[in-house]
Amino acid sequence: MTAFEKPNEATIASMTRGSDKFTVAQPPQFSDKKEQQQYEKQRLAAAFRIFAMKGFDEGLAGHITLRDCIDPDTFWVNPLAIHFAHIKASDLVRVSHQGEIVEGHHPINNAAFAIHSRIHMARPDVNAVAHAHTVYGRAFSALGQRLQPISQDACMFYNNHALFAEFTGVVSATEEGDLIAGALENNMAVILQNHGLLTTGKTVDAAAANFVLMDSCCQSQLLAQSAGELTLVPDAIAQQTQRINGSDLVTWGNFQPMYMQVLAQDDSFLD
Repeated sequence: MTAFEKPNEATIASMTRGSDKFTVAQPPQFSDKKEQQQYEKQRLAAAFRIFAMKGFDEGLAGHITLRDCIDPDTFWVNPLAIHFAHIKASDLVRVSHQGEIVEGHHPINNAAFAIHSRIHMARPDVNAVAHAHTVYGRAFSALGQRLQPISQDACMFYNNHALFAEFTGVVSATEEGDLIAGALENNMAVILQNHGLLTTGKTVDAAAANFVLMDSCCQSQLLAQSAGELTLVPDAIAQQTQRINGSDLVTWGNFQPMYMQVLAQDDSFLD
C-alpha cells in the first residue's frame, strides 16, 4: 500500500505564499490503525455526499472504493441502493478481493466488485477508485477519444489517462475488470468508452476530486469542440503542468473545499 508522498518545504514554498509563516494542510499521520480506518471511512462517506452534491448519483450506478489500511487485500465500498446523499461511514461495506463481504450489513453492486477489485489488485499504489455515470462523462465517452490539454485543469490528465475502447454491457465478470485494469495501466484515470469515467488516487480525497475535475474537463472539451477548433497547450508546458496539478498534495488538496462544504451542510456522514 503506497503512502501519500509528503512534499518537501521547497515544493510547498514554490506552490504557496505564506507557508514560511503558516501551516499548509496535509493528510494526517496516524499511529493507531483503527483511528486511521475510521478517519478514512469518514472521508469515503464524504466523497459520496460530494458526488450527490454534484449530481453524480443516478440510480444504482456509481461506486467509490477505498483500500482498507489494516487489511489491504480488502476494500470499502458503498452499499447497494442507498442514495449517495444519505451514506454514512457506518453504512460502508468491506469486501475482499475474492468477493467475500467481511464487514457490513448490506449487499453491494457486483460491477463495483468486478471492476474495483481488479484495479486494487493490479495497482498496489492505488488506495481509492471512483466511478460514476455522469452526464458529461457519458457524453464524452461516446466520442472514443482522450481529453486534450486545452486548459490548465485538463493538463492534469495529460499523458495520465487512458481509453478503454470496448463496451460489452454491464460489467459482471472480473475478466472485464482485468481488461479495464490493463487499460488503466499506470495512469490516474481511464475513460470507459460508451460508459463513463474512472479515476484513482493514493487517498480517497484525491480519487474523488480527480473524478470531479475530470467530469468538468469533459464538459469543457465538449463545449469547446462544439464551438470550433481546439487550441492545445504545448506538450512541454502541458507535461510540466501535469506534474504539479497531478501531485499528491494538489490532488488531495482539491478535495478539501468540497469536504468543508458537505461538512457544513450535514455532518451525519461521520456516524
